[in-house]
Amino acid sequence: MSVDAILVGVLAAVAVFFVVVGVTSRNTAPVDLLDARLAVYEAPEANQTLAQIELSRPFSERVLRPFFDRIGKRLATLQPRDRAQKMQIMIDLAGRPLGINAASLMAIQVVLAVVLGLACIGLAVLLNFTWWLGLLFGAVIGYIGPQYLLKRTVSARQKEITLALPNSLDLLTISVEAGLGFDAALNRVVEKFDNALSREFAFVLNEIRLGRPRQEALEEMGKRSGVPELNAFIQALVQSDQLGVGIARVLRIQSDELRRRRRQRAEAKAQQASLKMLFPMVGCIFPTLFVILLGPPAVHLLFHVG
Repeated sequence: MSVDAILVGVLAAVAVFFVVVGVTSRNTAPVDLLDARLAVYEAPEANQTLAQIELSRPFSERVLRPFFDRIGKRLATLQPRDRAQKMQIMIDLAGRPLGINAASLMAIQVVLAVVLGLACIGLAVLLNFTWWLGLLFGAVIGYIGPQYLLKRTVSARQKEITLALPNSLDLLTISVEAGLGFDAALNRVVEKFDNALSREFAFVLNEIRLGRPRQEALEEMGKRSGVPELNAFIQALVQSDQLGVGIARVLRIQSDELRRRRRQRAEAKAQQASLKMLFPMVGCIFPTLFVILLGPPAVHLLFHVG
């Protein structure tokens, strides 16, 4: 057998080998590629058991929240329905902090009252005070404290919405006048700002995407906020939509009105500044002036008389 025949045989064997490898890889590659692409979108919990998924959640969601929910449901049956509704309205006005509800808030109040009452009993015993006074003080603070913090949160949130409304409305007006739809303009406001008002707009957009009518979503936002300026703006939008008035014109009018109201509030606070400065001046500045002005004559008269 000649060398050329051996070389041709080796080349033919190599060619057959590469053809076989290519066909095999071509048949298996799409499956591997598909698995690789699906693995990117596969949730990390897909290969975990229910116990592992449950243990991966935070401690507050696994233990604390169910505990307070069970206590709150039992306490809600003992409370008047009107009180629970009022507490839920306050929670909605506060922006639903930590995802609590009226039942959870009742449970938090009772648990804090018990814990702080026991802690104050121990503190009173160490300080040789009457133990029942410590119990009463701790129970009252623990029960009233969450409601006080909730009211503070409501006031801070309403103030934040009031301050953010003019700038957000200006951007909303400019976006609508530039040709964007109202939903797209709301989305621009959500992307631009990060405050309580933008989060409310984002919640409204999610409700609209889920199929809720825009008017109902906006009116519900006005009730949740408790801000008169925002509620008036929403009512103007709803009426313009019902009457067929151009929304850009309504937004421009509302923007100018909000600017005027904010200027009036600033002027009112500036007029109150002189009255507020009177008490620090009387309590701090005037005594110092009296000492400086009347001190030397008083010392002179004292030594002169003596």
